[in-house]
Amino acid sequence: MKNKILPLVLVVILCLQLTNCNNDDDGLRLLDPVAVTVPVIKSKSEVRNSIAIKSAQATNSDGKIYVYNDLLFYIAQNSGIHIFDNQNPASPQNLVFIQLEGVHDISIKDNILYADNFMDLVVFDISNISNIELVNVEEDLLVYYADYPEDVTYYSNEYPASEDDFIASFTTIYMERSEAENTQNIYQWNLELFNGVFDGATAVNDIGTGGSYAKFQIYGNALYTLEDYQLNTFDISDYNSISLTSEIWLGGWFGGAVLETTFIQKDYLFIGATNGMHIVGLQDEFNPTYTSSFTHATGCDPVVVDLDTAYITVRGGNDCGAIEDQINVIDISDITMPVEYSTYFLSNPYGLGIKNDVLYVCNDEGIQVFDAQNPNQLVLENTYQGTSKDVIPLSTHLIAVGENVIYQYNYADNFGLELISTVQF
Repeated sequence: MKNKILPLVLVVILCLQLTNCNNDDDGLRLLDPVAVTVPVIKSKSEVRNSIAIKSAQATNSDGKIYVYNDLLFYIAQNSGIHIFDNQNPASPQNLVFIQLEGVHDISIKDNILYADNFMDLVVFDISNISNIELVNVEEDLLVYYADYPEDVTYYSNEYPASEDDFIASFTTIYMERSEAENTQNIYQWNLELFNGVFDGATAVNDIGTGGSYAKFQIYGNALYTLEDYQLNTFDISDYNSISLTSEIWLGGWFGGAVLETTFIQKDYLFIGATNGMHIVGLQDEFNPTYTSSFTHATGCDPVVVDLDTAYITVRGGNDCGAIEDQINVIDISDITMPVEYSTYFLSNPYGLGIKNDVLYVCNDEGIQVFDAQNPNQLVLENTYQGTSKDVIPLSTHLIAVGENVIYQYNYADNFGLELISTVQF
C-alpha cells in the first residue's frame, strides 16, 4: 500500500511545482484560457450577392420595428427584414423576408424602402409586397465600423487582405494565455492606444414611422443617416441615382458625443446623443444647420417630441455613463433655447413614445405608462411587465418590441393597455 501512495504524492508535488512555474507576475497562469477578440472578415461581393427575397421565416436576432401603412417591419440586426401584414393587429401575418446581412435601419417613402447593408445603401420597391424588387445598390455610400466589444483582454489586429474585404463584426475565441502572448498579431488590450478607433419619427407625406432608436429618417427628398459622430444627408429625389449632399461632423457643433437616435417633427431633426439632445434645422433639407442643444452628463438617450415638449430617457451604467437613470422633460417652445421642465427617476430606461399626452417608457420593469399632461410633473399610472425595449404609439394602437418578440396593445381607459397579439420568434 505504501508503495502505491508514495509515487502518487510525488506526482502531486511535481504538478504543484509545475503550476507555480507557470504563474506570471500578475497571478494568472500561462495555461489558463484567455478571451481573444478577433475580427470577422467578410467579402463585399459575397455580401452583395447574398441579398435575396425569401418566404416568411423566424429569426433569432434582436431587432427594431418600423411601420408603413398596414405593414409592420421587424429589422433583425445583421440578418434581414421581416415584413408582416398588420391590417388586423390581433393577427399579424408573416409575409416575406428580405435577406440583408448588414441591415441595422430602414426608412420608407412612397413604397420605396431604403436600408443599410454594412457600407452600402440598398433600395427596394415594395409597391407589390408579393413581388419585392431590389432596384438599386449604392456601393460604399455609407461608412461602416463594426462595434468593438467592451470586455476586451487580448485582441487580434488582423486586417482585411484586399479592398473587397472588410471587418463585419468581432467575435471571441479562447486560447491558453501563453499561446496568446506568443502568437503573432495578438496583443494585450490597452484602452489608451485604441480609444475611439473602433468606435420614431412623425410621418410626413407617405413616409413610414420608426421607433425611438431609429437612425434613418426621411424629410422631403432627403434621407438622413447617423454615424457615430457624423450626420449624412442624401438626395433621394431619384432612388436610382442617390447622391450625398452633405456630411457634417457634429463634433464641430456640439462636442465629441456619440450620436445615437433621430426623430423628426416639422422641419427639425432631433438627435439623441450621449451628451444630450441636439436640434438641427431642416429648412434647407439638403443642408442641415445647427439650432440648439440640451446637454446632460454622459448617458444613452433616445428622444421623442410632441409639439412643444421633448422627452428623453437617459440611461447610465456600463458603457452609457455614470448619470443616474431618468426621464428628462424639455420645453422646446423656443426651439433655440431648450429648457428642462422636470426630471423623473426610474430604473434602466430604454425606448419611449408619446401620444395624446400619454408617455410610454420601456425599462427593466416593462412598459411604464405616464400621464404627461403636466410636463412639470410626470405621473406614473400603470406598469405592464414584459421585455420591451422600444415602442411606436400609433393613432390606432401601440406596438412594442423586445428581443425576438413584438407586442401589440389596444389603448384602454385610465391610461390602460390591452394586449391583443404577440409575435414570438
